Amino acid sequence: MDQTPARLTVLAGPTAVGKGTVSADVRARYPEVWLSVSATTRSPRPGEVDGVHYLFVTPERFDQMVAAGEFLEWAVVHGRHRYGTPRGPVLEHLRAGVPALLEIDLAGARQVRAAMPDARFVFLAPPSWAELERRLVGRGTEDAEERERRLATARVELAAEAEFDHTIVNDDVQRATDELIEVMGLTAR
Repeated sequence: MDQTPARLTVLAGPTAVGKGTVSADVRARYPEVWLSVSATTRSPRPGEVDGVHYLFVTPERFDQMVAAGEFLEWAVVHGRHRYGTPRGPVLEHLRAGVPALLEIDLAGARQVRAAMPDARFVFLAPPSWAELERRLVGRGTEDAEERERRLATARVELAAEAEFDHTIVNDDVQRATDELIEVMGLTAR
């Protein structure tokens, strides 16, 4: 018997909105949901494992992958390194009936919409601008200049909310995850 293909869910939203936290909560509750692993040209950070956190590739290999059309989406991030979502694993999981989740930025979501318009596009929004700023500052991972750059990008990303099929406000991680699970059509647990 053939497996019914699953539908791809794309989760996007501004910096510090909690995309990674919500995605991790979905996976903790539904380990069968496949979370795409991006390819990148940057070096691994301490503790990162190739093939688990990212697929670490050389710039030359990334160029080959772009030329061969192996990415659903890709971009230069922060003007330095390239990141992309390999197409093959996404399609393989969907064909096998495995629910797949992409956690990407606005530009990536737009590219995926062009390549796979039947995907489900979900915008994760902050409860307020002030809360988004608080979360970004609270992470403590960016200096003031980088925070301002990310906040400028966040303003553009927030303005694109209407491009998405669903909006989920991340005012509480468990509640936001519950809503994403419902949108994805996963069986309640």
